[in-house]
Amino acid sequence: MAISAGERGQAAIAELRPGQRFEGRYACVRKDRLTARNGGAYLSLELRDRTGTLAARVFREADRAGLRFDRGDAVLARGKLERFRGELAAELDDVRRLEPGSFDPAEFLPAAYRSVEELQGFLEHLCREVHDPGLRGVVERLLFAEPLASDFLRAPCTRGGHHAYLGGLVEHTVSVGTLVGELCQLHPRLDSDLLMAGALVHDVGKTREFTYEAEFGITDEGRLLGHLAIGAQMVAGAAGGLPAERRLALLHCLLSHHGPEAGPGRARQGAGSGARGFASAEALALYRLNALDASVKGALEHGLG
Repeated sequence: MAISAGERGQAAIAELRPGQRFEGRYACVRKDRLTARNGGAYLSLELRDRTGTLAARVFREADRAGLRFDRGDAVLARGKLERFRGELAAELDDVRRLEPGSFDPAEFLPAAYRSVEELQGFLEHLCREVHDPGLRGVVERLLFAEPLASDFLRAPCTRGGHHAYLGGLVEHTVSVGTLVGELCQLHPRLDSDLLMAGALVHDVGKTREFTYEAEFGITDEGRLLGHLAIGAQMVAGAAGGLPAERRLALLHCLLSHHGPEAGPGRARQGAGSGARGFASAEALALYRLNALDASVKGALEHGLG
């Protein structure tokens, strides 16, 4: 049965139950053409909305149905729920692509559990912990001026790793900034202004790294340059009024936050265990704190395997 263009059903995946007929708008995140025992072709799909994922299959006119959409498309689907090998699954009567512009990507993309407004408040508090007016001005120009402020609150940190959801970037940034505050109390010789400013802007390039459709994608800029180079360009543009030494120290923190092998200066020998390649204790600290939050969050979300 065909689905009319005017139908806009919204059956949330988390609310679906066996035996129920349903209709809704979802992201198609997997699409495989398989062969059944009788030799006929069928489609094996995975559908997703903000509440969860659902396995689905199309048996009737599978090849014809498969021409209507691709993996990564937003689709309108109709069918019936059943139990298959102990898991909830859907047998679809019809599935077809939604036209770009006819849906809000937020319908399908995972989002932060924490309130983005609350996270924004924490971000503003952390910015006030940067007492150097020049460095604070850089942070404010990058994170609190539109349109970049909205982009920063929307962006994920990754497409499928840690914090891979809308609001993931600000959540990760707040976490790293909070760790900075704790570390600077333990080690008061650290330049807390430099380290906090570095923590707040270290991933700012991710605001230009992703696209938003039924799934997160990568922009041409993100694919060709990556968020380190993009972020360095953005910070350099916002930090033109800083003394050269201060500007370079901030850029070094940003470019080294994935480790010295990811940025310049890899031949330098720093002081202390594990400090090779870092020009400052603050750059080393940011690298460690960023890795701590990312790895712990990744373990909690995806396990330790």
